Amino acid sequence: MLFVQPLPVPCPARLIPVATGAGAFYDAYQKAIADSAVFVAIECEGNRWTVKADTLTAGPRHVVSDVVNEEVRAAMTRLVERGEVDWGAYMGPIYFMMHGVRPEERARELAAALHAALYGDLEPLTRSVPPTV
Repeated sequence: MLFVQPLPVPCPARLIPVATGAGAFYDAYQKAIADSAVFVAIECEGNRWTVKADTLTAGPRHVVSDVVNEEVRAAMTRLVERGEVDWGAYMGPIYFMMHGVRPEERARELAAALHAALYGDLEPLTRSVPPTV
């Protein structure tokens, strides 16, 4: 396994796991299932990063409200429109993925903000992806 403790909520960006490669992804995903936690990780794709999250790993009692899902979709749409992530982002409501993020620190920040949002805390997402004024 990649880590011993479950990821804290909210999870600091520095603790977001890197799940590059099938083995690392499998380990991180299985750990989330074992912890009944939302899966979150980043994956290196050359000089770009992918942010992934999945709420199925948290089990049937974990519910993400419609309000949170709408805010997550809106934030991801802004990221696409601003060119921070590639078109074709998966915007939930269960599986989330953003390709083409640069640099790694930004991918970690977005992953941590998405993770917090999927637990109902929208503040980190609003801070990381402020609404267009």
